[in-house]
Amino acid sequence: MYRLTRDDIEQAAGLVYQVMPATAQYAWPLLAERLGCTVWVKHENHTPTGAFKVRGGITFMHWLKRTHPEAQGIVTATRGNHGQSLALAATALGLRSLIVVPQGNSLEKNNAMRGFGGEVVEYGRDFDEAREEAARLASAHGLYLVPPFHTELVKGVATYALELFKAAPDLDTVYVPIGCGSGICAVIAARDALGLKTEVVGVVSSEAAAAKLSFEAGAICETASADTFADGLAVRKPIAEAFAVYARGAARIVSVTDAQIAEAMRVYYTDTHNLAEGAGAAALAALIQERETMGGKRVGVILSGGNIDRSVYARVIG
Repeated sequence: MYRLTRDDIEQAAGLVYQVMPATAQYAWPLLAERLGCTVWVKHENHTPTGAFKVRGGITFMHWLKRTHPEAQGIVTATRGNHGQSLALAATALGLRSLIVVPQGNSLEKNNAMRGFGGEVVEYGRDFDEAREEAARLASAHGLYLVPPFHTELVKGVATYALELFKAAPDLDTVYVPIGCGSGICAVIAARDALGLKTEVVGVVSSEAAAAKLSFEAGAICETASADTFADGLAVRKPIAEAFAVYARGAARIVSVTDAQIAEAMRVYYTDTHNLAEGAGAAALAALIQERETMGGKRVGVILSGGNIDRSVYARVIG
């Protein structure tokens, strides 16, 4: 991925804001009282698809229309938020979108993808197997295969980081969940484009810790499974291009358990009355885990999305 400039990100913002307004970031007082530090929450749960991915979908589809005008549609693999993003953006530009999800994927996310105009195909036991099927379908149907990580996706996602850093330029640390890596790479890109010194800390599930293992080993590591209810984190192997960015640009990567993520979801509801999906609460879970070292600091946490099935959220919040 090439180094993004502030102009790159601001041009991307011009495209994003044709579809949605900037999202809010608030320094919530009850979180500050609970954790002993200023806590800015970036509310990517308040986008048109309920998650940050929509930004990258918008910029990617504009790039595709410009550089591959012959494309009749796209195919991609997802656990949900990436697929909603691309379905919305493809439909707006009159393109077909074929979305491959693992067997047993979230029913509500599947319905949302269909609602935005996507055709949903269930295949495989996890995201990585769905990704292999997406590649096969792209060839079979003559559709453009959208990868889980691409510079144009990161460019769009970086608009949320630009918004956060413009509102709170003196953050000491920002915690960002890691799935395929567009979120953390976008935060690193925006920080560097603005010349800030903020530490960026990645967050993974202890049940899907490939990014942390790879970061600490200095080489890509793969796990045998990614069995976490935080489906946005459920990746067995890092994307090489994303790993190259966060291996260099992140301060560290923290792992949190499903129990810690569930507790952070409850804290979000109690202290801010916001709904967070598992991956969306992971950054706060990591801050809670590291609260002793964050005392008195100014910290940002990315609430990356709020798309969780009602039955799952009911169990967590109960």
